[in-house]
Amino acid sequence: MTAAREGDLLFEPSPDRIKRAEVTKFMGWLRDRGIVHVNTYGELHAWSVSSVASFWSALADWDGVIWRTPATGEVLTAAAGAEGAVWFAGAELNYVDHVLRHSEEAPALITLDESGRRRSLSYGELGELAGAVAAGLRRLGVGRGDRVAAILPNAVEVAAAFLATASLGAIWSSCAPEFGASSMADRFQQIRPKVLLVTAGYRYGGREFPLAAKAAELVAALPALTAVVEVPAAGGGGGTDTAAGADAAGAGGGLERGGHGGPAYVTWEELVAEPAVLRPVAVAFDHPLWILYSSGTTGLPKPIVHGHGGIVLEHVKAARLHSDFGPGERVFWFSTTGWMMWNFLLSGLLTGATVVCYDGSPVYPDQMALWRMAAAEGLTYFGTSAPFIEACRKAELSPRHEVDLSAVHSIGSTGAPLPPEGFGWAATQIGDDVLVGSVSGGTDVCTAFLHTSPLLPVYAGELQCAALGCAAEAFDPEGRSIVGAVGELVVTAAMPSMPVAFWGDEDGSRLHASYFADYPGAWRHGDWVKRTSRDTFVVYGRSDATLNRGGVRMGTAEFYRVVEAIGGVSESLVVDTTELGRAGELVLLVVADGTAGVEGLEERIRSTLRERVSPRHVPDRVLFVADLPRTLNGKRVEVPIRRILLGSSPDRAVSRDSLADPESLDRLLAVLRGADLL
Repeated sequence: MTAAREGDLLFEPSPDRIKRAEVTKFMGWLRDRGIVHVNTYGELHAWSVSSVASFWSALADWDGVIWRTPATGEVLTAAAGAEGAVWFAGAELNYVDHVLRHSEEAPALITLDESGRRRSLSYGELGELAGAVAAGLRRLGVGRGDRVAAILPNAVEVAAAFLATASLGAIWSSCAPEFGASSMADRFQQIRPKVLLVTAGYRYGGREFPLAAKAAELVAALPALTAVVEVPAAGGGGGTDTAAGADAAGAGGGLERGGHGGPAYVTWEELVAEPAVLRPVAVAFDHPLWILYSSGTTGLPKPIVHGHGGIVLEHVKAARLHSDFGPGERVFWFSTTGWMMWNFLLSGLLTGATVVCYDGSPVYPDQMALWRMAAAEGLTYFGTSAPFIEACRKAELSPRHEVDLSAVHSIGSTGAPLPPEGFGWAATQIGDDVLVGSVSGGTDVCTAFLHTSPLLPVYAGELQCAALGCAAEAFDPEGRSIVGAVGELVVTAAMPSMPVAFWGDEDGSRLHASYFADYPGAWRHGDWVKRTSRDTFVVYGRSDATLNRGGVRMGTAEFYRVVEAIGGVSESLVVDTTELGRAGELVLLVVADGTAGVEGLEERIRSTLRERVSPRHVPDRVLFVADLPRTLNGKRVEVPIRRILLGSSPDRAVSRDSLADPESLDRLLAVLRGADLL
């Protein structure tokens, strides 16, 4: 097969697909009620960003959002552009009401793992389990506004615990089990959780990893904890189990329990021992639902607070109007519980779809593992990362010829830009009529700014459209909208899932500085994009120094906190050379402190990063240097070094006058040349 090139037409929706699409039904509903007469996606999008309040109000009515108390004020009050918005003033609702509204008999959740364990819950069963968890959390003193943190695999328990937490008006936050204890503590210390749910161990790549020591370290770092809930590594607590050896003990044993004066320890079985009806409480539209975290590029990860109402509206829009989720659909996105795509995957529960979760390595025991799962479960929507698609392409896999993927109508891709070749592979090797949808968004809004549409064609390397209700543009440095050239991705109108706040940012100054300081009234996201003349978008990666490994984003500040705590390391600089169409490398530059030499230091760095951060963040190259260039005010020059490694001339990438020691750049360039990186 000839490799696809940017702009090649790969897919056009059939008239029947357009007719059946949820977004087509929404446009018909708008016309029937005399709200607006639109016939194309372009017309609908133009109305959605020119009449922002009308669009979101209409969406809420069409979807049947359950208001406990209707809004008493304006749908949208915004001081200037995207900043300072207040949505549906006076309204009350609860995210969980929108899960409970579906047929109790309908399949809600299927969880699988790499050992072959499968569990299935109907909407009724999921509600019953979440009700028991909520009752258990109430016994532990959890109420409105309390934080519940979790270190759990992508299994039944984590979904039920989230719904239980949200039903109480408490606030959810989670990390994946493979995170290092310091990375977990960096996040959870900021929000002071009352209860921590933690698994005794997890399985990945055919290996079992106990969490007892890591959990003990984390608990010691969280003095506000009043209770720790131990969730068995092998699962348990409801649903149907099918797997050889499903009753066998999972990874690890029990948790290490502290002495007197620490938090109480309870088992999962004790937590869910008393059945109870799940009765969500009414909360304000902007009442915190969950706290997600930025990658921590310039310091501690920012704790991003999203509200109940904003997430309900945004996820209903993204799931129904863009992804075509609904009853009868079986939707999947490969994710851990530490990535926002897990939160987004749960949006399928808002639509009545069946959500399919997978825990473990996506390539264990081989690269066909997820495709076999997709065939066995009859998936209709298969979401993954661009690196996974690229790995399948480079391995010359053809899943359609190995298993039956006839039910799959859409492939979702995110986590990194998907190159044209990846688009072409997915469009031809999955099925004959598959929409390949690359999307781009962020943890900051827990959704995509640039999305898919079942009404539009797919061009290789291009994201189909700006999302409905998202006034996305590319800006030049002067803040002018540009087409056909690369610029900063900005959003010029408010979206309901923009953060309610950063936790602890009482005056909103950190929030303003993070998104709104560069372009007054507009959200600057930090991605390089090109808007084409047909209103598609091409994403060229982050415009900052965020690391992105296998779809997992991580800030360099987190990385440095681990590396520079290793004995023998004086300072370091890390650069990820991944870009569109190029796999790239993770290059770590290290200055040794001179006290112990460098013998064995590289291996200590690799093993420490593997244990305390994640295996994905172990560098491809470790280079020892005499010193590292810094700016006059002492900052690392990460972005300039990345540009140099990607081919920019040093004189164009960095101003020597901005460096405290300009000769340090020359010394570094010599090392990079010696390693054949230049």
